[in-house]
Amino acid sequence: MRPFVAGLVLAAGASTRLGQPKQLLPFGDTTMLGRVVSEACAATALDQVVVVLGGGAAEVRRQVSLGTATVVENEAFTEGCASSYRTGLGAVNERAEAVAVLLGDQPGVDRAVIDLTVEAWRRAPSPIMLVSYRGRLGHPLIFARSLFEPLAALRGDKAAWKLVDAHPDWTRSIAVDRPSPRDVNTWEEYQALFTGATVDT
Repeated sequence: MRPFVAGLVLAAGASTRLGQPKQLLPFGDTTMLGRVVSEACAATALDQVVVVLGGGAAEVRRQVSLGTATVVENEAFTEGCASSYRTGLGAVNERAEAVAVLLGDQPGVDRAVIDLTVEAWRRAPSPIMLVSYRGRLGHPLIFARSLFEPLAALRGDKAAWKLVDAHPDWTRSIAVDRPSPRDVNTWEEYQALFTGATVDT
């Protein structure tokens, strides 16, 4: 039996820099979060998809198709993304051997990259696996069950990267020959999704 892997979509941010819920920004025939969730649900390598909402949760539930995902709300979303890990991991199936972390504001990560990364982890499990987009590390980030408790214990923002940075010996990457997907925190970054412009961050 193949190891059970859950997708964990983090979408609890308050969008303070943007001024409105970025989960609801139009993207193709859906919204930015709708695109991320649809790609995660379509990824055949994932056995479960958990979406963590926070800021604007009620509006997101009304306007975004969340498909077959398990949806949970992080009441402590203002405390940083670490709180979303705790909320999301609490909803992950007990059989899960790993979680693949995706960002709700990064619609450029598609099902093909998710499947490629998860299947690479299944073939050669490691505590941490991530994607190298032409040398730039990014999502999905895969964490084995042995790191669920350390992940849940972190505080603040950049939670997962704290483990990555602290334990390079635990980490493997898989190369993908495409640009690193953009995440969106400002109007300029949102507009750049469609224009291909470079935004200084």
